[in-house]
Amino acid sequence: MHLRIGSRGSRLALWQSNHIAAHLRALGHTTEILIIRTTGDRMQDPAIAAKMIGPDGKTPANVDGKGIFIKEIEEALAAGTIDLAVHSLKDLPTELDAQFTLAAIPERADPRDVLLVPDWLQIHTLPANARIGTTSPRRMAQLRALNPEFQFVAIRGNIDTRIRKLGRGDCDALVLAAAGIDRLGTKLLKPVELDPQHPEFGRPPHIECITHPDHDHLADHDHGEELPGQADWIRQRFDPEMLCPSPGQGALAIETRAGDVKTIAAIKVLDDATTRYAVESERWLLHALGGGCALPVGALCIQEHGRVKLHAVVAAPDGECVVTAMLFAEEGESAQSFGSRGAQLLVDQGARELLVEGFAGVEAE
Repeated sequence: MHLRIGSRGSRLALWQSNHIAAHLRALGHTTEILIIRTTGDRMQDPAIAAKMIGPDGKTPANVDGKGIFIKEIEEALAAGTIDLAVHSLKDLPTELDAQFTLAAIPERADPRDVLLVPDWLQIHTLPANARIGTTSPRRMAQLRALNPEFQFVAIRGNIDTRIRKLGRGDCDALVLAAAGIDRLGTKLLKPVELDPQHPEFGRPPHIECITHPDHDHLADHDHGEELPGQADWIRQRFDPEMLCPSPGQGALAIETRAGDVKTIAAIKVLDDATTRYAVESERWLLHALGGGCALPVGALCIQEHGRVKLHAVVAAPDGECVVTAMLFAEEGESAQSFGSRGAQLLVDQGARELLVEGFAGVEAE
């Protein structure tokens, strides 16, 4: 079967789409990738972002922060221009239009956030007023809970642009999704000899990065630019109890038309049941709290000692008030019930008031 894949044009999006395409070709299909520029991509351009984002740094009410990275791709899907779309799951709103479905959610990469710092060792060694590059309300609130004197710099752009800005001193540190660093590492970071005490020393490649060891997912999309950072800048993968990741972070989602039986059957084999249960639990929790990738909610569902654990966080913008929930799934409990139960634990502690009072009009991650 010939499958047309819709993708954003960033290096990370292309890596992800080529990764799925390699799996599909291994199953006997032929593929092509069509690049689609989304509203979210246009907002990565500082000049365009300056027009769309208000002087207070918040997205105006007439710009829907939910799904800004998928709108044009879903339009192509609905029009039949493409057969499937590969997304970072955390970019998707918790409710899809009924004409679409998530036909497969492959095995998840590292869901954690990672700290990139050229000059310091860990988050606790940064100067009190260190400038951290992130626009994520979730990350800012939780990091302020660790150190209320941290300063935050609005570093925008694709992942390679952000690392380049770190290198030229626009900020002291960056916090990014570890999965993106793992997927693009060789395209972003110069290899250097790591000290045996370095946290990345001897770390094996993530499963997604060794699935097709003979295939360079970006060979056809080489930007030919100098690598913007160094491998030893990766200083810390955050414990989720210190910095809880965004719901769905590290997972990919393959979206199709709901009625496209042939395409769904072709890609269903890529679905990973454990990952699907985990990310659906996290997304149901987010949905129960008012749901969208712009909300400053952290949630991570993992297997622990044979049980399924959900950890979730909502923090006030200044970090002074943090509410958390930790719970285990009951035998046979649905992802919807599990996630909703976690949300209720947060609501019982005042999470809804924190979200209503502190984060109107925030930016998507």
